[in-house]
Amino acid sequence: MPEAATLPTRKDEAWRYAAVEALTTLPDWREITVEPGDCFNECLIIEDKEGAPATEIQRIRIAIGDGAHCTIFGVIASCDYARVELQVTLGRGAHFEMGGVTVGGRETTREFVTHVIHAEPEATSNQTVRAVHWGQGTGNFLGNIDVVRHAQKTDAAQDFKGLLLEKGASVNAVPQLEIFADDVKCAHGATVGQLDEAAKFYMAARGISPELARRLLVQAFIGDAYVEMADEEARERLMQVALGKLDKHL
Repeated sequence: MPEAATLPTRKDEAWRYAAVEALTTLPDWREITVEPGDCFNECLIIEDKEGAPATEIQRIRIAIGDGAHCTIFGVIASCDYARVELQVTLGRGAHFEMGGVTVGGRETTREFVTHVIHAEPEATSNQTVRAVHWGQGTGNFLGNIDVVRHAQKTDAAQDFKGLLLEKGASVNAVPQLEIFADDVKCAHGATVGQLDEAAKFYMAARGISPELARRLLVQAFIGDAYVEMADEEARERLMQVALGKLDKHL
């Protein structure tokens, strides 16, 4: 059977807003196992560079053992279509922290797609995603949290915010919770807006140029996604990639 026949379509929930017409193949899943009690940290960066492909997809499955911690932070700032897809399963008392930023313009689509499964009691997870787009750029976040029946004392949260710098840009957020346990704390939120005009006026009144004011406001906005990063050097690297894409637009 031709490989193209197995490719997803927009009828697939996890690919609802994807640029599926750009797909010719899908990469294999990268498998990560975090042993009980261990810590695992990784930064995922899709950025402008010479010879970069028009499409880049990263697919990662993560199994987090009992009492283990896993943090994934990333930025998607390149490619006509770019996607980071995470499937995460948490053991008892495990923690998963994820922060992501999509940024860009032109006719591009950039997205984070997550499926977090609380398979055992007392685990926690937190996901924070920020999207900043202009032109015809699109930023997506599809986040699915499953809490199985015996996973009591689960604490899970998702937070998505989109910032549109120009008419024509768009963001899409699909937070989903499927909860079968009854003693849990789960929350999700999604908002979309434009730059705060009052803040821009305040800065202009103090001699700050419109370009610098916009950069400072965007910097504060996307910084929320990286608040939980302990590695300051890595956090600065991610911020530089995101703001560097913005600087090319200013």
